[in-house]
Amino acid sequence: MIIMIKDQLKRRHLRIRKKISGTKEKPRLCVNRSNKHIYAILINDLTHRVITTVSSASEGLSKEQLSTDKKDKGKLTGKSAVAFQVGALLAEKAKSMGINEVVFDRAGYRYHGRIKAIADGARKGGLKF
Repeated sequence: MIIMIKDQLKRRHLRIRKKISGTKEKPRLCVNRSNKHIYAILINDLTHRVITTVSSASEGLSKEQLSTDKKDKGKLTGKSAVAFQVGALLAEKAKSMGINEVVFDRAGYRYHGRIKAIADGARKGGLKF
């Protein structure tokens, strides 16, 4: 069953990648997630180079400021809050490099939860999709 789900994920990712590509001016923001961490990568597909990367394991994320109380309605908690901070930190790094627009690559994952939180954090940081 797990193999079948990974095959479906890979097929969705390839279907998405056929349609999108990143350039130097408008790189591809690729998202990858595991059970413990989440990663956001800016990629220039023309030269096959990684421009910058941010993960939940990288320095600069203040996990003490995150809301862990489940009673806070409307606020992100736990892994989604960390994903939001990863998106905001990536946007900050991209803006310092002169990148204002990106192409969002959800890598076959559904657009909800942590994937949506990264996108929202990047948008709040000033990136345009």
